[in-house]
Amino acid sequence: MFIGRDKELDLLESIYASPKFSFLVLYGRRRVGKTSLLKEFAKNHQVIFYSAQAKNDSLNLSDFSKTLQTHFTGSSFGSFADWDAAFRYLSSQISDKKVVLIIDEFPFIAEENPTITSILQHAIDHYFKDKNLFLILCGSSVSFMESEVMGAKSPLYGRSTNTLELLGFDYLQSAAFFPNYTNEEKLVCYGILGGIPSYLEAFSDTATIAQNIERNILSMGAFLANETQNLLKMELREPAIYNSIFEAIATGSSRLNDIAQKIHEEQTKCSKYIKTLKNMKLVDKVTPAGQKESSKKSIYQIKDNFFLFWYHFIFANRSYYELLGEKQSALEIYEQLPSYMGEVFEDICTQYLIRLAKLGKLPFVPYTMGRWWGTDKRTRKESDIDILAFDKQHRSAIFCECKFRNKEFGMDEYNHFMVATEVHPTVDRCFYYIFSKSGFTKAVIIQAALDGVILVGLDDLFLDI
Repeated sequence: MFIGRDKELDLLESIYASPKFSFLVLYGRRRVGKTSLLKEFAKNHQVIFYSAQAKNDSLNLSDFSKTLQTHFTGSSFGSFADWDAAFRYLSSQISDKKVVLIIDEFPFIAEENPTITSILQHAIDHYFKDKNLFLILCGSSVSFMESEVMGAKSPLYGRSTNTLELLGFDYLQSAAFFPNYTNEEKLVCYGILGGIPSYLEAFSDTATIAQNIERNILSMGAFLANETQNLLKMELREPAIYNSIFEAIATGSSRLNDIAQKIHEEQTKCSKYIKTLKNMKLVDKVTPAGQKESSKKSIYQIKDNFFLFWYHFIFANRSYYELLGEKQSALEIYEQLPSYMGEVFEDICTQYLIRLAKLGKLPFVPYTMGRWWGTDKRTRKESDIDILAFDKQHRSAIFCECKFRNKEFGMDEYNHFMVATEVHPTVDRCFYYIFSKSGFTKAVIIQAALDGVILVGLDDLFLDI
């Protein structure tokens, strides 16, 4: 079942409608649903779909030749002498009718034949530019697609007419995979799996979340049992070091110096590894809201929810879980999910605020938004705000508290939050939002109404706003 991606499909259709040559670069991390999107688009059009494989250049060329020839003539008459000949043949077959050529996993071809980008650039400039052709290059290696296809030093630089980075679903889009779950269960699934479609499809809302963890993550041979390790081995040369970095971040070592010490590597070397993980959209650098990215207070966090879940619960505990048994291990993990969900819930609430901002339903359009932490000059103690948004002039601010707990948000927490927001006295206009999974006490509801504080319950996150 294909879920979501309406905007992406609309983009593909609008490009297809153009009578001119079009060249789309589509990229995104593995499992994000690029091939599924292209196949959904191809249902309504005649498409030449070639999926490259990790094999030598002559074999990919042979398979590509067969794909082209079969499309245009119904049979194959042998491999073309080279890629240029294949592209010339393609050009000769294009008439007034739109032709769509999709080359999926293009980096597999480029790994074996680094000249392919130059050959394709020549084909675009000399064979394709005046043809009614819609060319789509697709790849899972984000760094390769950004540098070797779209980068300024690439022969293909400036040739693409459109680019699309396919990202994971947000919490609301992910919820569509689980219509039979409660809203709380939908959020927990997002906290475990993130917004990667193939991960979401692995869980079933006909089973409990604990059963899904047991069957689809902990069981031997399950799709997600070794997903993190397989992805790292597929993409990286030294997975052991990257495992160590993930484990360090997941266990609280969030600053570069702390990570380097934890994994016993030099900071400069550690920084290079982290940069690779950032390019893969697995790790993110975070600075306190309103501060520059170069801030010394910057920390690193695991961006992908499934990687966060895996290294938080499973990576260091696999031997223990094997002794405990899959069923009991899943139940133990499930019981710890409320505390794990704290960081994820802040991200979910941020996504909700972004939705409001896009609809013009926030007091102002945030210029910066994120978590804030630092020293309270009044008390000289460390303080933090779960979500803090500033306008461009830093004169207006939205302060947010997020709690994913099994109890109502009470007056003690309310008062503590309101005092914490006073750490930014230079702000002229202050607005307040409190998010609580389990709702609010009557006293908080009354006081919030008096103070103009917006209270957002779990079900509110799913309302059509």
